[in-house]
Amino acid sequence: MKTTIFSLSAIILASLLSTGCSSTPEKVESETLVKINDYPTRDRVEFVFNCIAKHGGKNDYVSQYACTCKIDKIAEKLSFAEFEAATTFSMLRSTPGENGAAFRDPQHAKTLRKRLKEADAYAEKMCFVS
Repeated sequence: MKTTIFSLSAIILASLLSTGCSSTPEKVESETLVKINDYPTRDRVEFVFNCIAKHGGKNDYVSQYACTCKIDKIAEKLSFAEFEAATTFSMLRSTPGENGAAFRDPQHAKTLRKRLKEADAYAEKMCFVS
């Protein structure tokens, strides 16, 4: 009797583990939805904290909402890989000499920095962050 209950419990647990958390929606409505959600949560949170600090450091609902909106709007324009590369190129382009040339001079770096700047301006306009 105990073996039967244990076996049944093991089957139910295995079933729940294999389908519970790992289940995915049957239908994704658009590719945009997937693109917007490719930013890791940690990076979104870091962006929001930095945005709040940049815009006066006032940690209230309006600032949180505006900065959260801003990263969502940037995510509409750039994939996470593009955002990460553009941010890196932007931060390291001021490195002096030959070491900075890899971040400053390639056309790819210039293009990504420009796209990040445009996405940032679009996000500022759409989210009313001042």
